[in-house]
Amino acid sequence: INKKTAVPDGKTLLITDDPFEAYIKIVKHFSPFIPATKKISDTAAIDETAVIMPNVFVGNNVSIGSRSIIHPNVTIYDNCKIGNDVIIHSGSVIGSDAFYFNTKKDRKGWYKKMESCGTVVIEDEVEIGANCTIDRGVSAETKIGRGSKLDNLVHFGHEVVTGENCLFAAQVAIAGFVTIGNGVTIWGQVGISKTLSIGDNAVIMAQSGVPGDLEAGKTYWGSPTEEAIVKKRELIWVKRIPEIWERIKNMPSI
Repeated sequence: INKKTAVPDGKTLLITDDPFEAYIKIVKHFSPFIPATKKISDTAAIDETAVIMPNVFVGNNVSIGSRSIIHPNVTIYDNCKIGNDVIIHSGSVIGSDAFYFNTKKDRKGWYKKMESCGTVVIEDEVEIGANCTIDRGVSAETKIGRGSKLDNLVHFGHEVVTGENCLFAAQVAIAGFVTIGNGVTIWGQVGISKTLSIGDNAVIMAQSGVPGDLEAGKTYWGSPTEEAIVKKRELIWVKRIPEIWERIKNMPSI
């Protein structure tokens, strides 16, 4: 939206002065909000071996695979896809709207909501801890790869895509359009900025802030993140600043 792009042959163009407004109208027309009338929608496809605990909400056109366990007070919004052998713990919300707004400061309400018509796909053998929030894509999928495990209080933004067998410790927060490779480990309270990629088997240590792409197979730490060994060396030198400053002050005049 609002960017120049190549137009393939044979495509019809719809020209508009306000692409955001046009997009919202299209979404509302083709993917309108349908209010729920019961806790588990009649249109949901739930395998007979899945376990749905009390007070779970399952929206329209949701699918839940075999042997999956959905614990009390979980909310699964419309059109989400839950695989086989998935565990979702109490209080988690799957498929909430993207945190995505069109900003114009020349109007009374600066932020206009971008309607979300995407979905969430949770692949087989994923476990999601308590009180996690997984936003749906704006127009595509948010996807958690097979065998990945989320601790409590983890947040995934819209269109986050993870590889297989990843670990996410408590209070990890990932902004939209982040792509994460296979076997990545992200420890507690890590914040990851939007629209970046993290390579296979990377490790991000606790309380790090990630502003850009990270290469595969390395361990990172700090805010902004660097390779952990580099960051530790920097901290050693920072601790020596008072000592070095005293030595400078006491140097004889030349």
